[in-house]
Amino acid sequence: MGKLVKIILLSIPLYILYLVFAGVVTLTDIVLGYIAALITAAITSELLIKEKEKLTQLRRLVHLIKYFLLYITIIEYRAHSDVIRRIFHPKMPINPGIIRIPYHVKSDYALVTIANSITNTPGTVTVDIDKEEKKLFVHWIDVKGVEEEFCYKTISKKFEEHAKKIFD
Repeated sequence: MGKLVKIILLSIPLYILYLVFAGVVTLTDIVLGYIAALITAAITSELLIKEKEKLTQLRRLVHLIKYFLLYITIIEYRAHSDVIRRIFHPKMPINPGIIRIPYHVKSDYALVTIANSITNTPGTVTVDIDKEEKKLFVHWIDVKGVEEEFCYKTISKKFEEHAKKIFD
């Protein structure tokens, strides 16, 4: 029964994602989309889900939705605006460099969420992760300081706060 529960619990968010990205909702989409979600969940559930209780906690889903909306609106808008301003500025004011940022999450999912959020935000790219020292190495288009705590607060703190609430 445990494996079936994992498959069903994983198939629901996969199905919702399918419907969001498909952009159309016909009877065929509804039926085939859920079948595809079930097959995908059956193949990946043992690999992806270690604690099925986390999938049933509504607060995690609420934090995921809040983070997604915050990320695609405010965070991305600010980062894109900053990079566009730099591109069109006559002197192209950049001060690139690689900085170290500490992280404080436990799960690999949370760590990947932080690293991907940094990379997907214009102006920063995660280039390496040191799990022993719990540090991210990030290329930043405009290094304003190299102190780790400053870099953490400036670049990854918001991402980490949400990743902890969703995955840890």
